Amino acid sequence: MASHDLIPATEPITTSTGARALVAALRLHEVDTVFGIPGTHNLAIYQELDEAGIRCVTPRHEQGAGYAADGYARVTGRPGVVVTTTGPGVVNAATALAQAYSDSSPVLLVSPGVPTCHPREGRGYLHESKDQSQAIGALCAWSHRVTSVREIPAAVARAFGLFAEGRPRPAHIEIPADLLDAEGEVKLAAPYRIMPRAPDPAALDEAARLLCAAGRPGFVLGGGVHRPGEDGAAAGRTAVSLAERIGAHVVTTVNGKGAVPESHPLVLGATLHLESIRRWLAACDVVLAVGTELGPADLWEEAFQLTGTLIRVDVDPAQMHGDHVADVAVVADAAAALEGLAERVERAGVVRSSQGEPDHRPELEELTGRWAGHLEALRRALPQDAILVGDNSMIVYHGALVGMPMDPPGRFLFPTGYGTLGFALPAGIGAKIGRPDRTVAVLAGDGAFQFSLQELATAVELRLCLPIVVSVNGGFGEIRDEMRRRGMRPVAVDLHAPDFLALAEAYGARGVDVKTPGELEDAVAEALGVPLPTLIVVPEDE
Repeated sequence: MASHDLIPATEPITTSTGARALVAALRLHEVDTVFGIPGTHNLAIYQELDEAGIRCVTPRHEQGAGYAADGYARVTGRPGVVVTTTGPGVVNAATALAQAYSDSSPVLLVSPGVPTCHPREGRGYLHESKDQSQAIGALCAWSHRVTSVREIPAAVARAFGLFAEGRPRPAHIEIPADLLDAEGEVKLAAPYRIMPRAPDPAALDEAARLLCAAGRPGFVLGGGVHRPGEDGAAAGRTAVSLAERIGAHVVTTVNGKGAVPESHPLVLGATLHLESIRRWLAACDVVLAVGTELGPADLWEEAFQLTGTLIRVDVDPAQMHGDHVADVAVVADAAAALEGLAERVERAGVVRSSQGEPDHRPELEELTGRWAGHLEALRRALPQDAILVGDNSMIVYHGALVGMPMDPPGRFLFPTGYGTLGFALPAGIGAKIGRPDRTVAVLAGDGAFQFSLQELATAVELRLCLPIVVSVNGGFGEIRDEMRRRGMRPVAVDLHAPDFLALAEAYGARGVDVKTPGELEDAVAEALGVPLPTLIVVPEDE
C-alpha cells in the first residue's frame, strides 16, 4: 500500500505504519485541519497529513497552536487537533490544554514520545521527559501512551468518544516515536454516535413543580447552554421562553454570554460577578442553574451562598455536589432538560410577571466607564453575528463582558477559570479558520497581547481578515490596581509598550493608531474589508 493511500474503513485488518494509521483515524473522524509545528520526531505524521490532504496550520508557538485549536472547537463544535513534537513541544502546549479543560473545550493533542524500548531512567534522548503522558494527564481529561501500531486507531476513537459523552474536555495521545514509521496490523475503529443525555422525568417533574411555585425565581446559564455546530441557540431560546412564563430574570456566566439575547428585558447579561447581582441571586427562592459550575471564577467571590432552592442541570454528574449542592439534580443535556421543563410548566398553565429587575446599572456603569465610548464604537462596527475573542485584560473582563451587549448568533470567547493570558489572538485565528463565513475580532490589553503577538505572522500568512484591537495601559493594569488596593507600591507591572504599529508593519499586517471612539469605529469598519489582520492600537486613560 502506497503511503498516500488511505486505509479503507471497511477493511477489517490491514498493514500500516503508525503515522498512516493515526491520520486515517483522524480522517475517519472528519478532521480536516490540524494546528501544530513540525519537529524531528513528528515528521512521519506530517508526511501523512500532507498526503491525506489535511490542512496544516503552523502557529509560531505550540501554545498558540493549542489556543487556535480551542477557538476552532468553540465555534465549530468539532474537536480542535494539535500536533506537536516531543518534550518542549508538548509542554509548550500544556497551558492551552489546561485552559481548554477549564472551559470544557474538546481539544486533542497528538504527540510522539520516547521510543517503546526507552529505559525508564533515561539516556539523554532528544526532548526526553521522565513521563510526558503523566505530566499532561494532570492537565486534561485523558492522556494515553499507546504501545503498538494496532492501538492507535482505537485511541483516536476513544478520544472522540470522550468529547461526545458528557462534558467535553481535552485529551492527549502519545505515540512512541519508533511506532510512527513501524508497520503493524491495524483495524480502524469507526466513529460512534452518542446521543444527548436524556433527563430523568421524575427530576424534571420536581424541578417544574418548584419553578411553578416560586415567588422570586432566577436563572443562571453557563457555557453548557451553548451547542455550536448545530442550532447553538436552541437551549437559550427555550430558557428565555421558560423565564418569560414564570417571570424569572436570567443572568449568564462569562462562557454563557451570547447564549441568550442580552437585549431581552429579562436578561441581565454576563453580570454574575457584580455584587448587586450576587445579592439578587442570593435572595431568589428558587434558582435554576444550567451548564455552570457556579464557581468562584464565575462569581468573583469565595464565600457566596444561596438561600433558596437550587435546581442544577448539567451533563457532568460531579457538578451536582460542588460548592453549591443541588436540591434537585438533573443530569442531562441542557437543551433536552430545558425543553422538558418548559413543556411541564406550560402544561401547568403558569403565567407570571417578573418581580422587578435588580438595580445593577450604577455598578455596571462604574465598572465600564473607562472604556464605554470605545466599546460602543466597537459594537457599532461589528455585525450582530460577530465572534469577539477576548483576552484576560481589563478592557475585556471589566469592559466588554458587561459593556458590550450581545445577542445570538454573536459569540464571545474568553479564557475563564484557568485564566491564561495570550489567548485572544491565536484563538481568534482558530475561530476564523473554523468559521471563515463569520466576522471575527480580537480584543486585548497590551500586557496580554504581548504573550502571543508573534501569531501576527500566522494571521498574515493565512491572509485572515482579522481586526485586533489592543488597549494600551502600559503594563499589567489589573495587578497594578490590586497592589495599590493592598497598600503597596506597584512593583514589576509597569511595562514598556513597544511600537505596535512598527511591529504590525514588520509582520506584514496593517497598523492603525486611534484616539477617539469615532476613529475606532472607522478603523474596525475599514479592517473588515481588508484580507489581512489589522492591529488597532487604542491608548487607555487610567
